Amino acid sequence: MPLITNKLAGVMWKTVSEACNLACDYCYYSRCQGKPGKIQTIDESVLEKFISEYLKVNRIYAPFVWQGGEPLLAGIRFFEKVIELQEEYSDARTIIANSIQTNGTLINRRWAKFFKDHNMLIGVSIDGPARIHDKRRVTSNGKGSYTAVMRGINYLEEEEVDFNILTVIHEDNVREVQALFEFYRQNQFSYVQFIPCMDFLSQEADQAGEYLITPKEYGDFLCEAFDQWYNDGEPDLSVRFFDNMLSAYVGGQAELCQVMEQCPKMLVLEQNGDAYPCDFYIDDQYKLGNIATDSLDSLIESEKWDQFSGLKPALPEQCQTCEFLNLCHGGCPRNRQGEGVEFFCESYKQVFRYADQKMKTLANQIREGEFVYKIS
Repeated sequence: MPLITNKLAGVMWKTVSEACNLACDYCYYSRCQGKPGKIQTIDESVLEKFISEYLKVNRIYAPFVWQGGEPLLAGIRFFEKVIELQEEYSDARTIIANSIQTNGTLINRRWAKFFKDHNMLIGVSIDGPARIHDKRRVTSNGKGSYTAVMRGINYLEEEEVDFNILTVIHEDNVREVQALFEFYRQNQFSYVQFIPCMDFLSQEADQAGEYLITPKEYGDFLCEAFDQWYNDGEPDLSVRFFDNMLSAYVGGQAELCQVMEQCPKMLVLEQNGDAYPCDFYIDDQYKLGNIATDSLDSLIESEKWDQFSGLKPALPEQCQTCEFLNLCHGGCPRNRQGEGVEFFCESYKQVFRYADQKMKTLANQIREGEFVYKIS
């Protein structure tokens, strides 16, 4: 029997395009300023066409990532239809994984029960305690969203839904590492990831990949965050960046795209079916086609995808001779400054040097079977 392989690492669908009920001033994608207007969701015929084709090319494992804007604006009926179609077109061997990245404000008990019933993983965006979060993550009238987000998280906890926390690192929290980790621990948020705050739009691929915090600020942040995560050799929560570092120290593979050797083949779809190879390259230059009118196979085999895939391995000379190449593989190509290194190169070097000995200690413990994550 021939070996069955997956053609895609997964699909990320911009469920309602840029529509969002928050007006975060740093958003790299939505430009509606918290006024979504009439919500347009993915046409059911397009949804069915894609799911039927996707479950033919990914017959073992089929990840779906639903993003926005704010994907919950699509309504629960939309996601019920998603589940219905996934069940119709999959077979007993297929593992389907649905995850949703949400601002958390719309989660109620019905949503939480739905997530639990269908084993969905939920990513909730929160930038720390209220005094930090409410500065940037606001409604269209400037009201902070912290209370609504924490209410939504409470529903997830009561229904025992698996969720993680995404924190954007910006000018208001880059020097607040201790406050952030106290916040995570007090609320028993055991799975956390950070993304630095961007100063560009994903729809404008020609914009420089620059950020609202400096490389030195982010490097200092990561070093202090490493100490919090390391916790005197007994990590009690998962931080995605450090988990990926540790994986490299034991010879494993990274799963965080920015530090992988090659960009994963992750299809990004707009609400209207337009297809792109990356969330940071939603631009006509990299448009693969449209899933409503083009076959999935033709999108996968597009020359533009080959063009995109060549960006990451085209390393500048400084990267090719860098002692830390196996830890970051040149970072994200979107962040490379012209022909040079990625924007946060010095940040990564700073934390790699700072954490090296302690990472080696943990790696040795893993090899000896002595290391156990003490995650509650």
